[in-house]
Amino acid sequence: MRISQIDLWHVQVPLHGTFYPSWIPGFPQTENRFTLVRLRTADGLEGYSAGPAMGHERQGLGSLLGPYLLGERADDIAMIRQRVREMGYLGVRLGWLEAACWDLIGKARNVPVWRLLAPDAPTTGEVKLYLSTGQVRSGLEHARVIEAAVAQGFDTVKLRVHAPTLEEDVGQMKEARKLAGDAVQLGVDANQAWRVGVVDDVAQWSFERALTFCKEMEALRFKWVEEPLAMDDYAGLAKLRAEVELDLTGGELNNQGLPEFEVMLEKGCYDVYQPDAVFTGGIAETWNIIQRVKAKGARYTPHTWTNGFGFAINLQLYAASPWRADSLLEYPDDAPWVPAARDGLLVEPFLHQKGRLPLPTKPGLGVEVDPWKLRRYGAHFFKATKLRMAVQAVVDKGVATARELGARRDARMAARSAELDAMVASGRDPLAETLAR
Repeated sequence: MRISQIDLWHVQVPLHGTFYPSWIPGFPQTENRFTLVRLRTADGLEGYSAGPAMGHERQGLGSLLGPYLLGERADDIAMIRQRVREMGYLGVRLGWLEAACWDLIGKARNVPVWRLLAPDAPTTGEVKLYLSTGQVRSGLEHARVIEAAVAQGFDTVKLRVHAPTLEEDVGQMKEARKLAGDAVQLGVDANQAWRVGVVDDVAQWSFERALTFCKEMEALRFKWVEEPLAMDDYAGLAKLRAEVELDLTGGELNNQGLPEFEVMLEKGCYDVYQPDAVFTGGIAETWNIIQRVKAKGARYTPHTWTNGFGFAINLQLYAASPWRADSLLEYPDDAPWVPAARDGLLVEPFLHQKGRLPLPTKPGLGVEVDPWKLRRYGAHFFKATKLRMAVQAVVDKGVATARELGARRDARMAARSAELDAMVASGRDPLAETLAR
């Protein structure tokens, strides 16, 4: 399963209207933008993943990926994680790349990724969803969204607040609850973990504002408040959690990797942890986080607001988790950010049935790229093969040095491959051992 080719695309899927994300106040979003990666193996398998993008900021990514990933074994997740970590030393967060290798492994073994993670988990059942909105609205507008969600079969909806004043935030939620009634469970996302004021300046909540807001939400019978304080205010989050009855949730995308989650778990920052594998280090890293969350007696359900590939990745992790039977998975759907735009490159978008999705059954991540949509919405900007990388190495280093480096690299990978083959021959599964560490 050696990676023999790497391709990258800038993707821009148009929205049918203007979307105003609550996490970037004042920003008019008209496209779902992301970077798409495709890894090919010598035996013809293809694995995909994607990372959200603002534009073409990853234009030079290929020159980094080729030397680090080309020729590596896609089924050697321990080594892939190390390569991704090394690229991170250069300031580039690329945990989302690792999911393309899981896609390849699942396809090679003809099982969905969640079965690779939890081979003993029940194979029957479904995934229950909550509708996740993404825009700040008036209370009346929120109530209308809630009413439409209930009509579609959802019994839980997440709203957003990000107004300049506490009074406005609370007022919107009071009106929404009053008009919607008690037939639906409500959560609210304050988007305070990572403040973005690039268009409109926005207030960073103090502990006192967060506490007052949470108490008001308790009185309104809200189930949870998401990200009420800065992502690294561990002490404030732990103190807030100790003073409120509703659930505090967070840890979705800018909290990086198991070490940081260990700190949050030790301090007791949240009731529910929401690592998104696209951001928090990849599938294997997130699976390790999930195990620690379970050991600490906390709960898990992922953040999924990215694109169809990101949703697929986190759906696989959630399906493997011990919480899938008695909790809810985030389902982003807020016009004009609708499934057709969210999953814009997929042959089959993730369309719920009365607030539910079936367990994934297709191999790998379970998604298929529509080639026509990729040609329409994607701009291919990088391709790496062994020949191309060799030519570039000659240009950069000269013939002699390029030949020496290539030989040393090939020898390293051959030795590692022999090590993996020996493990398999002795009845050991390198993937299972990586996950068990």
